[in-house]
Amino acid sequence: MIQFLNSQGIMADTRVGDKKTLLALMAARAAKVTGIHERIILDGIMQRERLGSTGVGKGIAIPHARLTGCPRVIGLFAQLRTPIEFEAIDGQPVDLAFMLLSPEGAGADHLQALAEISRILRDGAMADRLRGAESADAVLALLTQPQFAAVAA
Repeated sequence: MIQFLNSQGIMADTRVGDKKTLLALMAARAAKVTGIHERIILDGIMQRERLGSTGVGKGIAIPHARLTGCPRVIGLFAQLRTPIEFEAIDGQPVDLAFMLLSPEGAGADHLQALAEISRILRDGAMADRLRGAESADAVLALLTQPQFAAVAA
């Protein structure tokens, strides 16, 4: 069960044409959740992307950054209407993106959250359910359901 995600962080049926637009849109939403200026968030995310794409394959991306002033580990999720090019490791377009933001000093917590997200999204059945979810509430319910935590652990 993902505990660092709430309804404010869900972007269902998102329509964007490219990676930079998606990341900017998610950074703008993250700014509302964190109180950190969206430019700072986007700069942190893009700095990480320059090290290598966070497109992990099978239509999934996990952009992430550790930021000064981030109050806690925070997640945002975007379900894309149409897959976009993301320079993923398998060359496939992305239609599920989970952005993770953590405090600058949250090394272990950040890595643990990344592992949890990866474990959940790499489950093919879960990814299919997320792709088919018809509302932000349905997406949130899938990502925070306690019964999945036992399977994912």
